[in-house]
Amino acid sequence: MAETPNRWEGVYQSKEEAETSWFEDRPQVSLDLIAETGAGKDAAIVDVGAGSSRLVDCLLEQGFRRITVLDLSETALRMARARLSPDAPVEWVAANVLHWQPSGRFDLWHDRAAFHFLTEASDQDAYLRVMDRALVPSGHAIIGTFAPDGPASCSGLPVARYDGALLSERLGSGYQLVRSLSHEHRTPWGSVQRFHFGLFRKV
Repeated sequence: MAETPNRWEGVYQSKEEAETSWFEDRPQVSLDLIAETGAGKDAAIVDVGAGSSRLVDCLLEQGFRRITVLDLSETALRMARARLSPDAPVEWVAANVLHWQPSGRFDLWHDRAAFHFLTEASDQDAYLRVMDRALVPSGHAIIGTFAPDGPASCSGLPVARYDGALLSERLGSGYQLVRSLSHEHRTPWGSVQRFHFGLFRKV
């Protein structure tokens, strides 16, 4: 993972927001799954590997007020921050999630397309340890990855692909699968990427 921060800095420094394959004007699947958790407006939510995602904008519009946005790229976080009011109730964290030590605990962990870049079991284990420490009992995790019939790589990096069963197995018995959802993401240039989203409850 050592080269990854510079890689993502380069991506966000060289491309406009809507020139990235993962751009979504409105992350509706994520919003729907967050709504399904029943999270109240005071729920603590972290968006892991957020990049310059507009999820934070949408959550603020909906009245959420305890949001943490984490990414490896400071440039991506600056892009997102620039869209919002300076006094928006958001904590911005430039960090590698594998080594992150959250200052508090969260009711909801959201990750669209960060976990699937972890192809080594040791990195996956490190991620899941951080997630488990960060989530409160009965908290929810939403993890979106490329599906088994989705792309085998992204931005020149290999990915691990999952469906509900594979993701459940990887998270282990401490997490109950609440919803398994297939989604076809259309890139800004019209190609289709098949995703899988899993909504889990910590047991």
